[in-house]
Amino acid sequence: MSNLESEDKGVQKQNFKALLEAYQINIPQVGDVVECEVIALDKGSVRLDIAGVTVGVVRGQELFAESSEYSSLKVGDKVEATVIDSENENSEMELSFRIAGFKKAWGNMRKYSKDETIIKAKVLAANKGGLIMQVDALSGFMPVSQLSPDNYPRVSGGDKQRILEKLQELVGKEFDVKVIDADEREEKLIVSEKAVWEDSQKAVLDAFKIGDEVAGEVSALTSFGAFIKFGEGLEGLVHISEIAWKRIDHPRDVLKVGDKVKAQIIQLDKSKIYLSIKRLVDDPWKNVKDKYQVGDVVKGKVLKAEPFGLMVALDAEIHGLAHISELSDKSITNIKDDFKVNEEYDFEIVSLEPPEHRLGLRIAGVKGKKTIKKTEDKIEEKKEEPEDEKKKEIEKEIESQEDKTDDEDKKDLDEKETKE
Repeated sequence: MSNLESEDKGVQKQNFKALLEAYQINIPQVGDVVECEVIALDKGSVRLDIAGVTVGVVRGQELFAESSEYSSLKVGDKVEATVIDSENENSEMELSFRIAGFKKAWGNMRKYSKDETIIKAKVLAANKGGLIMQVDALSGFMPVSQLSPDNYPRVSGGDKQRILEKLQELVGKEFDVKVIDADEREEKLIVSEKAVWEDSQKAVLDAFKIGDEVAGEVSALTSFGAFIKFGEGLEGLVHISEIAWKRIDHPRDVLKVGDKVKAQIIQLDKSKIYLSIKRLVDDPWKNVKDKYQVGDVVKGKVLKAEPFGLMVALDAEIHGLAHISELSDKSITNIKDDFKVNEEYDFEIVSLEPPEHRLGLRIAGVKGKKTIKKTEDKIEEKKEEPEDEKKKEIEKEIESQEDKTDDEDKKDLDEKETKE
């Protein structure tokens, strides 16, 4: 070989090296998500051009993607795929739509959550905590607490079996929802129908303010209060303490589903509306001293017998407490043996505090004992607690009726499905 030929080959080698360095061709590695172009569609496989660098193939189960955009491909389509093998038995790069689609689906969920996008989701199954949802190609969860008022399962007494039965009636239905939590690492996807409902109510709620009087219909009764439907599809809660000035054990004592009532708006908290029925009528305790005085002996009907004493009605509105220490000068073993509910007895009024709605009684003729009625104080203080504390208690009671979302509920269903 001549010196001239050697020099030419050396120059060519340097030019080729410079060319490679100039274009810096990057070969995709296993795990990379790459943009490709469909160049051929064969039965059971799709061939892709990967940025002009190499040809890849998607076949078998890797064709089944998590995103609907992969379901009807044609030559020339731009798609994303994940590298699962740098070289297969045919010296082609092996790719997957399934893995890329899975990542893309989660990416979409994060975007939907950030943008508060409303999407469709289908109910696949129900468990004690909520609904298993089909969200795009992913499995999500909707807690009971995230259902709209129209679909929320109100069950007297909070019977979990009855709640589950009502949730199962929703299987197969499709809801408009928002994504409120999308954690790909934990594979945790939480959606909310209530969030969509709240948006639709904002404009309607703007027409109301605290103090407004509304007319509506009792739609449901629970141990903690009554739900009232009013206006254009709105619903508010009347807590049991806001139903009547007198003491009641359950809303059904004075209300029934279907009753037409008037109530006052006392709190607006996003989509939560709190109402009061009793505030639209005069407080009977304001003029109680015109009817009763300390020292008076009056007839009283026993409403309830508790270990600490008797709850007594002097009339339809004014109720009082006769502490056990004021029932007899002798020791009482079992209060229910000596006093019967709905029976009338003669009582002496021993204390009267209208601002606190508190009235103390003793059986007429009993000397009584100079004791501190801790139980009575505790009951009355709870009844007349400050508004902010009452609000916390109301919200806590409501939340206790709603089955909470947690991984254990989802785990229960997963285990059940595995066994089946």
